[in-house]
Amino acid sequence: MGAYQHILMGVDLTKDSQQVASRAVALATSFNARLSCAHVIEPLSLAYGGDIPMDLTTIQEQIQKTAKVHLHEFATQLGISEENQHLTFGRPETEIDAIAAEIGADLIVVGSHGRHGIALILGSTANGVLHGAPCDVLAVRVGLQESS
Repeated sequence: MGAYQHILMGVDLTKDSQQVASRAVALATSFNARLSCAHVIEPLSLAYGGDIPMDLTTIQEQIQKTAKVHLHEFATQLGISEENQHLTFGRPETEIDAIAAEIGADLIVVGSHGRHGIALILGSTANGVLHGAPCDVLAVRVGLQESS
């Protein structure tokens, strides 16, 4: 396999996303690859197990509007055009893999907190992306390193 041609960066739009972005941008630059960015909004019904007996539509719409603005600002500052910015609902690990397949990405770059023990068993987004990915996956270590 030759150089990467289309890199998809999956971000959660937290401060850790900057670490993921710097690695993805460096790779895209060195391979002269197209760079796309994806953010997945987890529906509130998933986050709360669907046990809330209320209509969450208005809240979900506000979350979507806010996420769209943040994704646009984040991606635009990195020089990623609007057609390469992807915002969707669902489980991040599933949706990032689906977007990668849809756009023909040959590398997915995501952040990983390097969790251990029970947090690892319960699964992280990076681990989920890795197991369903249609291409290579680079997990960028993010967050503070805990000392032993």
